[in-house]
Amino acid sequence: MTHEFKELIDAGIIWKQQGINAVLATVVSLKGSSYRRPGVRMLLSEEGNWVGAVSGGCVEKEVLFQSKSVFETHESKLMSYDGRFRLGCEGILYILLEPLSLSHEFIYAFEEVLNSRSTFNCESYFKIEGETLIGLGSQLIINDRSYSLTQCVEVSNMDEFDCFSQSFSPIFQLYIFGAEHDAVQLCKMATQIGWQVHIIAPPDEAKSLEYFKGAISLNTPIYENIDTSKFDNETAVVLMTHSFNKDIQYLMALKDVNPCYMGLLGPSHRRERIFSKLVEYLPDVEPEFFESIYGPMGVDIGAESASEIALSILAEILSVIRNKQPIFLKDKKGHIHE
Repeated sequence: MTHEFKELIDAGIIWKQQGINAVLATVVSLKGSSYRRPGVRMLLSEEGNWVGAVSGGCVEKEVLFQSKSVFETHESKLMSYDGRFRLGCEGILYILLEPLSLSHEFIYAFEEVLNSRSTFNCESYFKIEGETLIGLGSQLIINDRSYSLTQCVEVSNMDEFDCFSQSFSPIFQLYIFGAEHDAVQLCKMATQIGWQVHIIAPPDEAKSLEYFKGAISLNTPIYENIDTSKFDNETAVVLMTHSFNKDIQYLMALKDVNPCYMGLLGPSHRRERIFSKLVEYLPDVEPEFFESIYGPMGVDIGAESASEIALSILAEILSVIRNKQPIFLKDKKGHIHE
């Protein structure tokens, strides 16, 4: 996921500034089952530290051990980890290890593509020939331009290798309309799973950004001046003002936006009252707008406290954006990651 990849690049930039070499580990192929699927990464320093993980914890020490030869030779390699002979998942992981090399041009382009909320691709080249494992390296494709993540990649011989290609979407963002205690809990929990959180509070709100741990911004615009220009298909919106009138005014401002999720806090009868009043104010509003709103928002997991309600809301948002129907995994037929 993009936020995980950004965390690795950020760490790589810091280590580069400190003169510390780094190795990027990428799961490029999988036979059988594993905790994470191909595309998951971790970054290791020559001092023995790492950021990220490629499993639930059973593989990382082996990756660290295997990375020592990459630090010594400055050459990429492909390693395998056979979980069938361990106590972990019953699958074989193929992990590309490559010395990370971040150019100034790449760092600038990476920041630009994140800020512009555009997509980009990563291509990792490797070869599996029986017992012979060969790793080449990775490159990012940003705005049709290639940026190598290692000095080992040579364009002339890429066709001789297998390619694991991965597309990255903009970092998922959550706009919380409201500034009460439950908004704080939702902000905190959403930040922990890597989402970028923005708080939209009423114009008379006295709280500061520091009150919302992890939030990127706190804005208190008048209802007519809410900026929705950065709302896209990687955006969720939740309304939790605990005010009937404020929710109506916010919905009036949001009637023309199309995020991937829009949720409204409160019981069904409150939702119907809000919708009825909204029709009075905006008789031409499209029926699809009301149908797109999840209200009451959340998954029925018996949530009571603010933190539990936040968990319920995040679970519903995830199920919507991943197109999944929440069920007990023990009742699911087939593989977990399907």
